[in-house]
Amino acid sequence: MTQNKILIGLGALLLVGMMCVFTVNQTEKAIKFRLGEIVKDDYEPGLHFKLPFINNIKKFDARIQTMDAKPERFLTAEKKNVIVDSFVKWRIDNVAAFYTTVAGDKVQANLRLDQIIKDAFRSEFSKRNIRQLVSTDRNAIREILIKSAKIVAANFGIEIIDVQVMRIDLPPEVSSSVYRRMEAERERVAREFRSQGAEAAERIRADADRQRVVTLANAFRDAEKLRGEGDATSAEIYANAYGADTEFFTFYRSLNAYKKTFSNSSMMVLDPDSDFFQYFNKQK
Repeated sequence: MTQNKILIGLGALLLVGMMCVFTVNQTEKAIKFRLGEIVKDDYEPGLHFKLPFINNIKKFDARIQTMDAKPERFLTAEKKNVIVDSFVKWRIDNVAAFYTTVAGDKVQANLRLDQIIKDAFRSEFSKRNIRQLVSTDRNAIREILIKSAKIVAANFGIEIIDVQVMRIDLPPEVSSSVYRRMEAERERVAREFRSQGAEAAERIRADADRQRVVTLANAFRDAEKLRGEGDATSAEIYANAYGADTEFFTFYRSLNAYKKTFSNSSMMVLDPDSDFFQYFNKQK
């Protein structure tokens, strides 16, 4: 009987001892309450102690959580609607504030975060046009969103890790008008390039025509110069030859004249005593 009492006592003591300790994992944050009042929330991972029936412990997931927001419409600086699909990475930073503001409920925390992010999106998108949102300012918007959302989320004991925009779409009624404007802009750029090309082509053709005229003029000048030099040389040779034997040169010229004349016509009307027939008369 005494042995049974000892075993019961040891069992009760073990039970009380187990109720006096609790563990906190590396992936958890814990709060210790005393009769419903928070007394401690900065527990390190490991084994800790509490008073049974007076203290109770609540644990929360300290790992990074994901809030996948539903696609939402926002107005740009051009007063155009865009549909934004985004998600937020967050985790519990101050577990006491997280418990007192959202009752430690992850669903309530996501609802609060969703409103915070939407307000931040709305503020930033209203300062930019569609071109900036789609192309140049995506990273800048991300940094601003994280910075501004962190300040507000800290009131709920939440740390914002990242905010990512997965997709920015235009509503169907806006897409067609935007595409038309983009097409008109591309056509304008194409016309400008074609105009510049035509201008360059005309400039090249004009330069080629100028070079052609200059080349022909120079060639004609050189040809006339050579022709003149040749004529001068020929005249000089004829003159020298004529001076060396005047009678022979006159006779030779007359023979050439006879040859050309009689080869073109078989009948001539001339005075037989004319100078043209002087050598014929001498033959007589």
